[in-house]
Amino acid sequence: MADMLTYTLEPHTAVPLYEQLIRRIKEDISSGALRPGEKLPSKRNLAGNLGVSTITVETAYQQLTAEGYITSAPRRGYFVSDIRSFLPAVNTCPSGDKRHKQENALSPSEELPGIETSGPKYRMDFAGGETSSENFPFTIWAKLSREVLSGEPSRLLSTSPGIGIPDLREAISAHLMSFRGIHCDPENIVVGAGTEYLYGLLIQLLGFDRIYGVEDPGYRKISRVYRSYGVQCRYLPLDLLGKDATILETTGTDVLHISPSHHFPTGRIMPIRERNQLLQWAAEGNRTIIEDDYDSEFRMVGQPIPSLYESDPYGRVIYMNTFTKTLASTVRISYMVLPDQLMQKLKEQLSFYSCTVSNFEQYTLARFLQGGHFERHLNRMRNYYRSKRNRILQILADSSLASGMRIREEDAGLHFLMELDLGMTDDEFRNACAEDGIRINPLSQYYHDPASAPQHIFVINYSSLDEEMLPEAAERMAKALKI
Repeated sequence: MADMLTYTLEPHTAVPLYEQLIRRIKEDISSGALRPGEKLPSKRNLAGNLGVSTITVETAYQQLTAEGYITSAPRRGYFVSDIRSFLPAVNTCPSGDKRHKQENALSPSEELPGIETSGPKYRMDFAGGETSSENFPFTIWAKLSREVLSGEPSRLLSTSPGIGIPDLREAISAHLMSFRGIHCDPENIVVGAGTEYLYGLLIQLLGFDRIYGVEDPGYRKISRVYRSYGVQCRYLPLDLLGKDATILETTGTDVLHISPSHHFPTGRIMPIRERNQLLQWAAEGNRTIIEDDYDSEFRMVGQPIPSLYESDPYGRVIYMNTFTKTLASTVRISYMVLPDQLMQKLKEQLSFYSCTVSNFEQYTLARFLQGGHFERHLNRMRNYYRSKRNRILQILADSSLASGMRIREEDAGLHFLMELDLGMTDDEFRNACAEDGIRINPLSQYYHDPASAPQHIFVINYSSLDEEMLPEAAERMAKALKI
């Protein structure tokens, strides 16, 4: 067991005590002062030794567990993970990289991933991912739109740079710094109407002869977009990504598209050890990683998971995100952050492209970000969805489904997994629900080979669920199970 940890924490600073504790423990794990397998002090003992509350230690342990630095064993305590970083100690960014590290910095993307939503209307749809119109900040958006129309008339009709107007790129850069701890030059940001458009740019930039790897299970539209461009696509099991990167090399993958901070549909967070392996894999083989930061804004417990982009000292990671989930399903404004080398290549080879987002939308969104409205909107939406999720979980717990139901991965994003004890196949249950007006998709449908996937687990998207109808829907599902 590790000796009692003794750190000096500063209570009168802007950095919360739990964040200070997280950083100090990370430093000791990374330096080897805390060795793999060592047991950490109990929450109560460490709190007493440091003179802080047990909640402070518990919050720090939870975040460290989520990021993969430590593991939790029921009734045994917390233990140091074997992160065995495959990266050299790099304290500065590579030559030419405009990002800068800060000592105190802690530190996919389009519509909610799912099966296509065309088809019949359902009484209750657990597969849809639309945002509710009642949550869109219409009043503020309308006010800002009027300001843009009256204050930006000449710029509205001017041709904008192909990568997006400077105002919006600067606002996105500031947001990434404050919310995700990502340091990026606005000149490295590319704005586009939807991530599908940005995927197309990347394929032209990275090459049609490259092999693109996608997560299995995963958001099926990603592989479809790649295949529509005629490039080779590999389906990579999640457990493959967590093993020695030499196994990944055997697939021939050149470009890896992943969502490490919150995977859809499993909800998995990639541990620090696996992240380091992938960064080393990319650097050694002149490969590229596309980090799809889907749903990162809606982590309900703890801090946002540090981005892979900010952890990359080699300039091999492309960061992607969108405003579709945070604002509205129909707001088709996405962006990516390119490393310097790729940004220069884009300017040299693809500068003839025009920006696919209108100036009017760009200037309005820029003002929304600059005025602090987006940050307040996110805080409001996190509280809203957290409360909604809790109410939905309570309704399910009070239903006839409860005796044969287990909920998983409910602490992040706008979906969770529901495992059911079924006396039938997943397809039989899904069809029985559909006949009763309920749409629900099994986890297996997100696998390249559904037959070999885990069974009896269902993906519950709750952003657009009607809570008033949920009790009836739960009883209808119980009826389909013959409970």
